[in-house]
Amino acid sequence: MKDMNSTIASNISEIAKLARKFNCFYLAGLHQGTCKPFLVGGHQVGLIRPDILKHLERFPEVFRVTGKYVELNPAFRDYKERSSRIAAVLQSLKKEDEICALKGWRDECFEVSTPFYHESLMEMDRSAICLFGIRNYGVSINGYLFHPIKGLCIWLQQRSFTKQTWPGKWDCFVSGGLAVGYGIMETAIKEVAEEASVVGDLAKKLVPAGCVSFYFESERGLFPNTEYVYDLELPQDFKPENADGEVETFELLTAEECVQRALTTQFKTTSAPVLLDFLIRRGFINPENEPNYRHIIELLHVPLQTIYKWPQTDIVTNGDGETLQR
Repeated sequence: MKDMNSTIASNISEIAKLARKFNCFYLAGLHQGTCKPFLVGGHQVGLIRPDILKHLERFPEVFRVTGKYVELNPAFRDYKERSSRIAAVLQSLKKEDEICALKGWRDECFEVSTPFYHESLMEMDRSAICLFGIRNYGVSINGYLFHPIKGLCIWLQQRSFTKQTWPGKWDCFVSGGLAVGYGIMETAIKEVAEEASVVGDLAKKLVPAGCVSFYFESERGLFPNTEYVYDLELPQDFKPENADGEVETFELLTAEECVQRALTTQFKTTSAPVLLDFLIRRGFINPENEPNYRHIIELLHVPLQTIYKWPQTDIVTNGDGETLQR
């Protein structure tokens, strides 16, 4: 245990830096005031950066841009109409091939809903969610085992080099986005089967382990992410096999080796919260070997549900559902 603790101790500042890296927008960009709130149906559902706003301003029949916010035309009253109007704009922008995120078009839609109580407002292609800073939900599975000699060991995957995002990077055992039409557990079962060939009784051993939430920013856009986390203890003789072509290879690492891998540029930044959360819950990272322990835990659970509450004091909705500025 002394060797493990000394290894973690030597990486204290690096682990804290990693936690700040996957929360770069939460800690910095969010407070700069350069992004405009994005409103749909009277609810703030996202934030839009200036580099994206310049493209949206070309579609005044779809987006109303004011000095304080951007609003999807309130004349679009239901899920289907809002979704189709947004889709038409995105297809037009995709054809122009100027926006980085849209080059990774997925033909898979994510839902856009209200912040607290669940009300479905519309859907849009998964690749475009980050352009509007809309909350993104996914499922991640920690595949692990207890080796008789090495102790806690964790399976990691290397993403396919043909993936639209983070190609070739190391990642958690299994993960996937929460697409329209799929439940959380349903997604977990689907993803472990497709990515690692975990099926039948073994898949039934998935254990829900809470969520992690963070707010990342890259050149592609804004990522207020919530990952539903599951743990899966695997037999020592189990060898994961990919079934959907999205994984290059799998590797079983000790907990210590996982930390070292996560601290490199070869690891998918937005998967690091899931790994760190698992290592904290298993006691590998703890208050005795990590002086920034509380800070890191806070950065694994940022309050995304309270960020998008602007602007109760500046915007009201009249009885006809139209948004008015005070």
